[in-house]
Amino acid sequence: MTMLNQQLTTETEVETRPFVVRMHPVVNLTDDQFFEFCQINRDLRIERTATGELLIMPPTGSETGGSNFELAVQFGNWVKQEGTGKGFDSSTGFTLPNGATISPDISWVKLERWNALSKQQRTKFAPISPDFVVELRSSSDSVSALQNKMQQYIDNGVKLGWLLDRKNRRVYVYRPGVPVERLDNPETVSGDPELPGFVLKLGEIW
Repeated sequence: MTMLNQQLTTETEVETRPFVVRMHPVVNLTDDQFFEFCQINRDLRIERTATGELLIMPPTGSETGGSNFELAVQFGNWVKQEGTGKGFDSSTGFTLPNGATISPDISWVKLERWNALSKQQRTKFAPISPDFVVELRSSSDSVSALQNKMQQYIDNGVKLGWLLDRKNRRVYVYRPGVPVERLDNPETVSGDPELPGFVLKLGEIW
């Protein structure tokens, strides 16, 4: 790789990292204020860390978007057939117990937990940890940053999480109380027992 190509690659990676806006201790947005802030900036995908930093997320590349669509189709079909939970896409925000507001690429909440929320809670960034989440890594995403994000999910009540690393064709499986499982170039990954009968076919994802 030439020096120019190295420079361009580095610049591209920097440009696709989240833009961090540090608010604390000058401004501490309440949950309602953060929701309204996101509503008046609807063209931006915004997350909030547990310490109050705002993360402005860049749009995904076309290949990653296509993979995420295939993921949503496969999972959506299972959600409709299984019928015991509600599925959500990457534009959905949840407020975790630690105060972070996150938007997994795919998430799922059991119906009894979702229905226990008030209508107002469901209308905004629901104060609930999904039961299942998926993060899909693009070629420019940091694996370590996504791994930290996955661990945050588990620490805040998520029962099953998948980190799909398209670049290296790896799946990292997260569950509470057990070591992370790494699958190298699998053809499928099973959601049992948390997602009975759901098997994700990875051919179209990679």
